[in-house]
Amino acid sequence: MTSVDKIEPAAPRAAVAISGNELAAELAETLKLAVPLALTQLGQIAMMTTDLAFIGRLGSDAVAAAALAHTVFFVSFTFGMGLVSAVSPLAAQAFGARDPRMVRRALRVGLWAALLMALPLMALPFHGETILLALGQAPAAARLAQEYLFGLAWGILPALWFIAIRGFMSAVNRPEPVLWITLAAIPANALLVYLLLYGKWGMPEFGLFGAGLATTIVNLGTFLAGVWYTARCRPFRKYHVFSRIWRIDWSLMGKLAAVGTPISMSFLLEYGLFGAAGLLMGLISTTALAAHQIALQIAAILFMVPFGVGMAATVRVGHAVGRRDADGVRRAGYVPMALSGAFMGIMTLAVILGRFKIAEMFLGEATDATAELTAMLLLIGATFFIADGVQTTTAGALRGMNDTQVPLLFATISYWLVGFTSACVLAFLTTLGAVGVWIGLSLGTAFYASLLILRFRALASRLPA
Repeated sequence: MTSVDKIEPAAPRAAVAISGNELAAELAETLKLAVPLALTQLGQIAMMTTDLAFIGRLGSDAVAAAALAHTVFFVSFTFGMGLVSAVSPLAAQAFGARDPRMVRRALRVGLWAALLMALPLMALPFHGETILLALGQAPAAARLAQEYLFGLAWGILPALWFIAIRGFMSAVNRPEPVLWITLAAIPANALLVYLLLYGKWGMPEFGLFGAGLATTIVNLGTFLAGVWYTARCRPFRKYHVFSRIWRIDWSLMGKLAAVGTPISMSFLLEYGLFGAAGLLMGLISTTALAAHQIALQIAAILFMVPFGVGMAATVRVGHAVGRRDADGVRRAGYVPMALSGAFMGIMTLAVILGRFKIAEMFLGEATDATAELTAMLLLIGATFFIADGVQTTTAGALRGMNDTQVPLLFATISYWLVGFTSACVLAFLTTLGAVGVWIGLSLGTAFYASLLILRFRALASRLPA
């Protein structure tokens, strides 16, 4: 049962049209939340892009190794991220219901969940080389990937804690501090990667391990800054989040797990598909893997804006559920979907027109096979950018109603039965190769977006007009 089912049905009556003023007000409130959240996500991806740009100067082999490392790392990290992301809908519903105690409990239980999961989640990155070799990757690439993973793995816990704090701040309509922290972290990350990767200014040259270590140090810094804001600044300090923090709220932990575990599994299926695509590219060629990683990084940059809009949708829908406002639930879902679709449409056109310049930005002015393939993959990727934006926003709206189990089923069907199967068939049973992999990604993403929209419409139709 979803939280939206708790809204009592009204007597049958004619549907009330949503006025233009209501839509405008919802758009304004959504943007108020979505803009800082989207900019925060762009800041996060900017740090990853900076890492990739610095690593790219070491050559295609280093880029390929970074791609493999991220594949292993995100399989582990996204499970924790999904579970901790449940802090946002739980806290948002409590905020909408004017229950500050539950808001506080939601963040506390998220912090505890991150701590309990961190050590098990770190096991996978620490055995990355063994895993990659078992998956048929080249020994040299697997060894370089493991160097990167040794630096990245230690940052899992502070990164998860920061996600929990971000969910809490968003739920109480104050996501700005997370943005300020992230903006400060971007130059700090660039400087640390530069120093530790290349060994500049008297620092030791750690190579890929240094790039991963820099990310870990930045993750720790952002978490500590989040703690300071939460404990000392308005309006967060009135929730007294850290008083009696040593007490584990096991009853709410169970609810967090019930909501968050399907989110984790959906994230794993989604990111797992793109990770598996990287493995398929590795089987095709190093050139294909390097081009895939660069093109995927651009897709990830674009994805961050609708992902932020989706987080805003979770909060807005959660608020409406908490105050038992059925019309508000519908507005809070449909407005972000339209916003993401429009944004991604514009960005898709920009990528199509600038795809060769994008390849040049990462690979220099040389027009080699990697650059040409990167441009081709970006052109093919334009077919799923819009669908990818809409699906993450719709999924966010559904999370605001605690509806996470059915979307998990949809993700299984869409990403693996449709997407992965298509990618394998088109890549290896036709002459399409790397292009076939990206066509498969497009098909799976579009199918998932369609199912999620139908799901939200079905739930919204059950609510009183």
